[in-house]
Amino acid sequence: MGDSAASEPQLSGLEQALARFAAGAGTTILLAAAILAGSALGQLSPEHGNRLGGYVDHTILALVGLLVFEVQFSALRKSWSNIRFLSVAWIANFVLVPMIGFIIASVFLSGQPLFFTGLLIYFMAPCTDWFLGFTRLAEGNTALGAVLLPVNMILQLLLYPVYLTLFAGGAAPVEASTITSALLQWVLGPFAAAIAIHQLLKHLLSGAAFTRLLNWAGYATPFVIALLILEIFASNISTIFEHASIFEIMLVAIFLFFVATFLLGEIGSRVAGLAYPEHALLTMTTAARNAPMMLGVTAIAMPNQPLIYAAIIVGMLLEFPHLTVLRQILLRGRSARGDGRLYPPQVRREVS
Repeated sequence: MGDSAASEPQLSGLEQALARFAAGAGTTILLAAAILAGSALGQLSPEHGNRLGGYVDHTILALVGLLVFEVQFSALRKSWSNIRFLSVAWIANFVLVPMIGFIIASVFLSGQPLFFTGLLIYFMAPCTDWFLGFTRLAEGNTALGAVLLPVNMILQLLLYPVYLTLFAGGAAPVEASTITSALLQWVLGPFAAAIAIHQLLKHLLSGAAFTRLLNWAGYATPFVIALLILEIFASNISTIFEHASIFEIMLVAIFLFFVATFLLGEIGSRVAGLAYPEHALLTMTTAARNAPMMLGVTAIAMPNQPLIYAAIIVGMLLEFPHLTVLRQILLRGRSARGDGRLYPPQVRREVS
């Protein structure tokens, strides 16, 4: 279950503090602070807010590069040995969850096309980074979770314009062909560069040093996200404030989405007869969304759409408290069952 502690470098005190910060309330507080700071700057000094907004493109490229650099594409070699679980996870993440998200967004925000599009984008992409940390905290199967990362990353980028065409239709302010062109122009370069740098450093550095470097990329990511949020709010706060009343509706929609994905994880685990470590992993991967990547990609594909970005940011802000609560629910459920299984041994189907 999970990764072996022996394969990881010993963390320094600073690294341990940053890891706890990222996995706990720290990231939520950081993102909330970025929203408040950006809003205050944009209100008090619109000139400086607009100037700060001019750096959005640079921050997006840095964010996309960090997110891709972290992904271990070498894990693809292990995919076929776990194909049954991975099939369950991918059907849940790329078929069922987008359908659930579309239904919820349609019910609550059909009259607000920009917020509808932003919330749909937030709902449709499974996480490729921090869900593994929460899976580890819930004592789930992080080794198997690492296999999910590269395909999740590739599929969500390929499906991004497809989902918008199928689900957003005329709600999205940009045509799918334009989105595809923008993604090829702005994402493909950082994506390829990050993979090349990842592979080069992997061969140049020792295993422990490279793992530590990946960890530091993960530690830096929340701060780059916070910088991007600050820039977006500083340069667009007046537009966002004009639609502040919609955010209450969005909170209800996001809460219901989280409830629905939790139930999906429970049902999927029971149908597949998963042991607790895989059950925890399925629950976390269907709950966590790739808001940072989607925020960056959307800002590239649909520039100057602060309401769409705001919808994605609100989902991200609520996600960390939600994953923290999920961890407690999973661990308590495991303790209540005693042996950590969803089914007795004679009917439980093991996932290697």
